[in-house]
Amino acid sequence: MATHLNETGGMATGGTRSGLPTLIVEDNPMLREELSSTLNELAGLSIVNTCATAKSAMGWLERHQGDWSLAIVDIFLVEGSGLEVVDACRDRAPHQHVVVISNYATSDMRRRCKELGAEAIFDKSTEIDALILYCTSLSAH
Repeated sequence: MATHLNETGGMATGGTRSGLPTLIVEDNPMLREELSSTLNELAGLSIVNTCATAKSAMGWLERHQGDWSLAIVDIFLVEGSGLEVVDACRDRAPHQHVVVISNYATSDMRRRCKELGAEAIFDKSTEIDALILYCTSLSAH
């Protein structure tokens, strides 16, 4: 396994460096690790960093503006909101994509995420397969 950065800038094992460079913003450590390994294995993503808070994610994004192609952001974080992170990605490059994952994927929340610049929102409990397909299609391009 290759290494990737974690939210503190330290090295963590897992992932491959040849796939689509991806940031995962998720505060649940078990789900964060499961998403990382699943998306690496099934969608060919390279997880370049993971963050548990809006502040750490926005700081990483500011310091690494060209180092990611996909950000997968949970809405409810232990500190701050994923909506702040999505909004912080508004001026991203055309090849950079932002999607939201949430257990609160209501029609109002989907609309709000789209208004802030998210390309898609996936319900964590029912749409993980759709997230994998979305990521796979991005990786293929």
